Amino acid sequence: MMKPDDDTVDEDNFKVSSSLVPRTAFRTFCPESQVLVLERARASYLGLAIGDALGATTEFMTPSEIQAKYKVHQKIIGGGWLYLKPGQVTDDTEMSLALGGALLNAGGWDLKGIADNFLAWMKSKPIDIGATCRRGIRDYMLKGQLQSPYNEWDAGNGAAMRMAPVALFTLGDDATLVRYAIEQAHLTHNHALSDAACLVIGRMVQKALLGCSRFELHEITRELVTEYKSFQFNDYRGNTSAYVVDTLQTVFHYLFTTGSFEECLVGVVNQGGDADTTGAIAGMIAGAFYGPEEIPARWLKKLNRDVRVAIEIQALGLLNLSPWATRSAESRCC
Repeated sequence: MMKPDDDTVDEDNFKVSSSLVPRTAFRTFCPESQVLVLERARASYLGLAIGDALGATTEFMTPSEIQAKYKVHQKIIGGGWLYLKPGQVTDDTEMSLALGGALLNAGGWDLKGIADNFLAWMKSKPIDIGATCRRGIRDYMLKGQLQSPYNEWDAGNGAAMRMAPVALFTLGDDATLVRYAIEQAHLTHNHALSDAACLVIGRMVQKALLGCSRFELHEITRELVTEYKSFQFNDYRGNTSAYVVDTLQTVFHYLFTTGSFEECLVGVVNQGGDADTTGAIAGMIAGAFYGPEEIPARWLKKLNRDVRVAIEIQALGLLNLSPWATRSAESRCC
């Protein structure tokens, strides 16, 4: 990722220098309602990275272990089983940025470009990579395979965790969201539960970007539970494995039983387990719902600086490529 100059970033009021924003990002979002969507898009993508960095500390720990060590884990301090630096992110954020970067480079959907970026990322020896993701990327490297065959063991959360850039890129067209969410998922994960998780996350992020109510978000989860009863979360039992059902039950439980972005993420990551991914998914949905003003400044300041720059660039650029942005531009011209 690019290293910003010292005068590019104001740590107290983070903005990206216009010289770092791709040309595709210069479509003007003038009306206030459109500015709000852009701000929520930034908050969603930043929420993903913050949840990842916060949760990585408690990954694979139990709630009782977390309580014994931290009482309540609520600071981005790094560490964890990966011995991270404070503000460092893991595969959740890195794969999302690889996906988003491919779309910005192509100026549109580019599944092969996404696969190429995943491969380059894997070859860079990332600090963490899930077994299913590794297998799918290796199959692409060795066979040119862009769709993994169906596998009963592919119901993990590795495809769902990278939905933020897809949600921004397809905002305003549900059919396109469905197609692209499944295509990117099947690069590594091919299972009905993984597919359903990707779609519900994408739809919740998009609904939140456009300013929905909590009830409308909950309605999306009810539709999911109607089709796949295993996602039922009313009787939450605290399971936080990488199984995508456990992941979404945890995210939904805290999203709907808390009243702020901070409360939601603190609740999620203190459950431990696959906390970087539950934190990342909760962060992207809660960020879109609550907006940037709800993200604690202390967390934002701790987030790796290069990651913050890349996210700011991608959030604007991906939204600019969306069907929603195209219609908004056309309406201003009429």
